[in-house]
Amino acid sequence: MDSNPSAPRPLARPAPDPRARDLVPDFAAMQDLIAGLALPDRASMDVMSTLETARELVRHSYHRYEFATAAVTHSLLALERVLVDRLATERPLRELLDRAVRAGLVTTDRAAVLDRALLLRDRLARGAATSAAVHPAGAVELLQAVFDTVALLLGPPPTAGAAAPDTGTAGPADRLALLWEEHRRAPYPDSFHGVDIAGVELILLDADVAGLVRRELDGGLDADWIAVLWRYITELDRVVPLIDEAYCRAYFAKLRTVAALAAARHLPPAT
Repeated sequence: MDSNPSAPRPLARPAPDPRARDLVPDFAAMQDLIAGLALPDRASMDVMSTLETARELVRHSYHRYEFATAAVTHSLLALERVLVDRLATERPLRELLDRAVRAGLVTTDRAAVLDRALLLRDRLARGAATSAAVHPAGAVELLQAVFDTVALLLGPPPTAGAAAPDTGTAGPADRLALLWEEHRRAPYPDSFHGVDIAGVELILLDADVAGLVRRELDGGLDADWIAVLWRYITELDRVVPLIDEAYCRAYFAKLRTVAALAAARHLPPAT
């Protein structure tokens, strides 16, 4: 009797969901469907992660139709987070949206579209709708409203030459601590474990930089460790432009900002 385990069978490629057959000719064409869903540059890492996940759910609804509905409900988590921060109050999402309309932050037309997403979530919770309630194209329409609203609430990016925003009494050390805490809470990009770009393994670079920043915050780096940190910053400068996934690129761009703030504390004062 052969006691050796049989070789594992190769995983079958996922088949297209027949309910999405009329949408695009193939999976690659799903990129065109979601191309307009741009991640807001000024969003926090957790908001960007939520929106990126929602966008990818729509992409993969080509293989599982229900992912389109899941994308809409998931995106509302990002909208709620941004509204809580902008309005400085914890309230149910529908109440937050009403307050944003009254404050002139969201137009009534856009609120009407967002309300459709909220109604969908409520109907799913009551069992009045199924997880196949939304066609992928309809999901993109609702997601576009969420993405656009989040970008609007976060405000436009600063223009070249504009004065830096007022940070109150927070100095460089405080800003380093704040940005480090935000980066520490951000989930590492799932699809980039073990990924090497331009000879740099991203997850190891993340861990190495994080260790040095933590050391700087705990007591300070000596000259040798500062030199190592500057080398890592150079590596980040090389690899970040090569990352082709928005959330991962933003994650490592934020890491580069944190590393530069830590290194800048050891630069000699300008004379």
